Amino acid sequence: MKTRHLLQLVLLSALWGASFLFIRIASPVLGPQVAAALRIGLATLTLMAIMRATREPWPWQHWRELTGLGALTVALPFLLYAWAALRLPAGYSSLLNTMVVPFGVLASAWMKEDTLSLRKWLGCLCGFVGVAFIVQLGPVQPTPELMLAALACMGAAACYGMCTPWMKRSTQRISPLAIAAGIHAAALLMLVPGAAWDWPQARFTVPALLAVLVMGVVTSGLAYWLNLRVLSQISPVAAMSSAFMIPLFGVAWGHIFLGEALGPGMLWGGALVLLATSLVTGFNPLRLLAFLRPR
Repeated sequence: MKTRHLLQLVLLSALWGASFLFIRIASPVLGPQVAAALRIGLATLTLMAIMRATREPWPWQHWRELTGLGALTVALPFLLYAWAALRLPAGYSSLLNTMVVPFGVLASAWMKEDTLSLRKWLGCLCGFVGVAFIVQLGPVQPTPELMLAALACMGAAACYGMCTPWMKRSTQRISPLAIAAGIHAAALLMLVPGAAWDWPQARFTVPALLAVLVMGVVTSGLAYWLNLRVLSQISPVAAMSSAFMIPLFGVAWGHIFLGEALGPGMLWGGALVLLATSLVTGFNPLRLLAFLRPR
């Protein structure tokens, strides 16, 4: 994997790490269905504007494929994470999001988009241990609601992981921008009825609306487009390695913007996450140092 691809994955991890904090702000106030629908709607508008500016045609002939991808990679995961945020701390959600990788590794091998290896499995293991150090999950009471929320996060991660090889194949036939716009538009149509039903109960506070605005425009619209561009050029497993870095950034943003304390596991956890990324992607960090060295 090239240095620019790794840097793009790091950027995506930073953006998606922040999204868990924004979900915790927006979902309890707006409600899961309204928050998810507004996020997807803003992402759709953003991508439509880019398509219009670049004169990108809509891939109408691929509507069935885009509808399936929209349901499994946008509508369902966004709704599950928004619902889980009512009951689960952001750290738990970001940690459970790393389940994207093992699901994706298996799906990629099954669809012959990648191959399994001991190095990749070791990378997955290092990633799980690393995020456990970073998040430093405290004791919580294992209530039925908490367990259901954890299962919802795992379900969302499974959707992402299992569909990543499918998305990879789609990028060989459809442009990344058209895919991103198409799947968000399809997902929006699916969530509008539920959002309309819950609309009267939503409380439209300024923090919640700002959180949704950032998620819709940046962490969904622009980030999905960037992710698909990267996915079209590297393997599905390498693309999913960003899931290991998301908790690292999620905790960092919490410390910077919310004043949350950094645990002693951050250093060791961060090192393990970087090692996991290197093992899964096959990227040699010495290449990054060479790239950054002044000339």
